[in-house]
Amino acid sequence: MSRRIAIDLSPLRIRDFRLLFTAAGVSSFGSMLTYVSIPFQIKALTNDPLMVGLLGLCELVPVLFMAFVGGALADYIDRRKLVLYSEAAFTALTFLLLVNALLGTPQVWLLFVIAGLAAAIDGVQRPAMDAMIPRLAPAEKMPAVAALNSLRWQAAQIGGPTIAGLLIAGAGMGWVYAVDLATFVVSLGCLAMIRAVPPPEAADRPSLRSVVDGLRYARSRPELLGTYLIDINAMFFAFPIALYPFLADRYGGPAVLGLFYAALSAGSMVVTLTSGWTGRVHRHGLAVTLAAGAWGLGIVLFGVANALWLALIGLFIAGASDMISGIFRSTIWNQTIPDHLRGRLAGIEMISYLTGPMLGQTRAGLSARFLGNPGAVIWGGVACVIGTVALGAALPRFLRYDGRDGLKHKEAEEAARAEAVAATAAAPA
Repeated sequence: MSRRIAIDLSPLRIRDFRLLFTAAGVSSFGSMLTYVSIPFQIKALTNDPLMVGLLGLCELVPVLFMAFVGGALADYIDRRKLVLYSEAAFTALTFLLLVNALLGTPQVWLLFVIAGLAAAIDGVQRPAMDAMIPRLAPAEKMPAVAALNSLRWQAAQIGGPTIAGLLIAGAGMGWVYAVDLATFVVSLGCLAMIRAVPPPEAADRPSLRSVVDGLRYARSRPELLGTYLIDINAMFFAFPIALYPFLADRYGGPAVLGLFYAALSAGSMVVTLTSGWTGRVHRHGLAVTLAAGAWGLGIVLFGVANALWLALIGLFIAGASDMISGIFRSTIWNQTIPDHLRGRLAGIEMISYLTGPMLGQTRAGLSARFLGNPGAVIWGGVACVIGTVALGAALPRFLRYDGRDGLKHKEAEEAARAEAVAATAAAPA
């Protein structure tokens, strides 16, 4: 019985996937330190929930543009190089954060600039990294790959915020950024050892037309549209992280702040470690929809809680639900999108799963001015549940989607493209 539910570790036997997994895991841990510290630093300097919420809007604008650029590049040049060079750029930005923290008076404007630049670089790196994965592991291993990627991310989300809270409270902001800076030594080393991941044969040159082709393809696939819309709805209405620094004051301040992040990630990790069952579920669209509704209910519980333990339970439930949704969304993406479109569709995916949280932070900060911090969380969770039900009713084909049919559709598409490329190559000049 335990083997039927335990996480499948077999993709780690693949050398290059193992290197990518290690690089991303160490880098994610360091990034979570900074992810917690920048909002806290802005809160400490301004004491304004809206300023913290505007951080998400500042990150959204670069992502909306660069995710399309990064996706097009990932379908045309070596994906490993894009990931490696982007990681080097993140290293430079983290160094600037360290310098700013060591100043007598850290500059708020610089925090916003660095956050925007980091979002732009992420728009280049994330599509390339996501597009690498189907080339490093076979299609039938995609549920296991999704669970493993979630595991390393959740480990970072549990350990990173907890350590960040302790460092902020005990050692100071500079140490947080210094530890993050040190993690890049490992990630850059692992990425440098991965073999090249060249673009597909007859790759489309980056252009506005190639981007539009990716958008048209996404629009033609109801199962892809469902993953985007369901997740955007859930994150826009029920993403409370911008209010964490303020809600933490109810229970003890910075030391408690890390527990909020950790509880969300702990729920995700429990699902990840027991994710063996996900490979036997084929109604992926229905699973995503139910999980999104459960996320909203968990956030409602977090908002109404009047004790720390109850608030952490709400976040635990939300995190577990989000991970179920994430595993099945990732499986839909990685099992069904043809390789020659993978980078561009990864850019669209990135926009879908980052737009909601980034706008959600601004929504939460603005709502808190009128509803108070707990009220902004509670009513956001309620709106998430209502929106999920409405989208499920509006997307019946998404609810009926069967992953086995999607995998067959991808194989047929790639076979047709291979024939077309071969015919073009054989034709007279």
